[in-house]
Amino acid sequence: MLNFDKSHDPRQNKLLIEQITGNRLPIKDLILETESLFEQTRNISTIPQPEVNNSFSILKKLEGGVFHLTAERTRLLEPTRILLDHEGNVVPDWKDKLDVEYKRLLANIKTEINVLDYGAVGDGKTDCTSAFKKALGNGQVKVIVPPGIYVTKGITLPNWSWLIGSGTGTTTIKLHDKAPKGTRLITNANHWKGNHHLFVQGLSLDWNVERLGNVQKTSTWGNHSSCLTYANVTYGWVKDVEGINPGLHCFDISSTLYNYAGDGYRARGGSKYVWIDHVTGYGFGDDGITTHHSDYIFISNSHMCDPSGRAHQQGFSNSNGIEIDDGSRNVCLVNNSSARCFGGIEIKAHQNSSAASNVIIMGHISLNDNRSFNFRHIGRHKLNDSESRSAHNIIAANLAAIAPVYSDLYKDSTPRGLVVSAYKNVAINQFTVVGSPEYDFKGNPVIAVQYRARNVILSRVTIKDFTNRGPCIKVYGGVNHADSIKIQDCSPEEIEVGPGVQDVWIETMAPAAH
Repeated sequence: MLNFDKSHDPRQNKLLIEQITGNRLPIKDLILETESLFEQTRNISTIPQPEVNNSFSILKKLEGGVFHLTAERTRLLEPTRILLDHEGNVVPDWKDKLDVEYKRLLANIKTEINVLDYGAVGDGKTDCTSAFKKALGNGQVKVIVPPGIYVTKGITLPNWSWLIGSGTGTTTIKLHDKAPKGTRLITNANHWKGNHHLFVQGLSLDWNVERLGNVQKTSTWGNHSSCLTYANVTYGWVKDVEGINPGLHCFDISSTLYNYAGDGYRARGGSKYVWIDHVTGYGFGDDGITTHHSDYIFISNSHMCDPSGRAHQQGFSNSNGIEIDDGSRNVCLVNNSSARCFGGIEIKAHQNSSAASNVIIMGHISLNDNRSFNFRHIGRHKLNDSESRSAHNIIAANLAAIAPVYSDLYKDSTPRGLVVSAYKNVAINQFTVVGSPEYDFKGNPVIAVQYRARNVILSRVTIKDFTNRGPCIKVYGGVNHADSIKIQDCSPEEIEVGPGVQDVWIETMAPAAH
């Protein structure tokens, strides 16, 4: 059995995914096939649902009014397409724009500086905050951080900055014992005006949660309390970086402020064109990697595991390996992995925000996560909820869910390989779910399509090695039923369709799973 602890090298994920899924299609053909399935979802006629008026409390209405001051109307962008680069790697179609800006970053670096020359000492004791500030100056600089442990009270990056260490486990930046709970270990210099062309590379980032002692909650609010936060950053890179025990997130690609003005609105000041590659993280209080109200984000070859969940009330911790959250658009995930989280990948929104849309997943391994893949718009599920205006467009292929389990992180959550709730236009192709034969799945379905999900296609799904499971795929009925569902390459006796579901197509049956 795979372990996928904090030492796992996610650069192995591509090969491991191929081995687990047994995919024999060339990746180019898989991409074309999956995109074809997605186009089918967009052409399915959705059955109109009755409009419902939510009765929010006066306090919630006032809160929404305040958030309108920093909000803008959301709109659905044209979805990202995925391509193969000259080395055969899966990339979003806008990556060439980011590559051009990377060359501009290199051209605008005027000075290369060693932080030791500004008084930094990598002894794990000396306060190096001032040394980093002097070395970074007004930007246009590459700051080299040699091996050692550098203690700071936080580092802020001006435009045209490249902060580079000697590698994870070799160069560590550690938060000072006196740093407040809300401190971001590394962030950009100006969240309000925004920053651009930032690169952080080759570092371990230790948020030093131990400094807080035995507190019940390890984070403060918003996008604070994280190892690295890019807020209102255009053109950013994070490569070969490790996040250690943050109060909130290891890596947060975010807007200046989170925004809860309601479905149909999103925050101003989101980040754009950011690539996170080969990062790892563990011990996070909320999520390993998260995005909020940001566009054109690429996350590849990364691994998140073993959250503490301490940003939440014990037993109610929605701590995900990778979370694509409120208002995010055109996010591409390639060959990542997660282990022992609440959700491996969660694509979602809160009730009082717009949902993430246009999300692509090409390759992911989820090990012992409670909900391997969890797609939902919270508070937009039930008959008396307003239907989501923004939860649209998810494309996924080459997914592997290994042994989803019950979790102390969220004590009442039943395990699933996949949950789709409230989202429309979802195409999932080449999905392998492998149970643990000695684990009692307690009659739960492995895959659930439910709570007003619409226009969902599941293709080439393999489910095996479960003990005491329910149906492989359950399309939930009742007053909150899903509709317009197409399932192909699954055995009919492995599928349960609930009452009231009006449109389900089941085609091209494969031999029954076990």
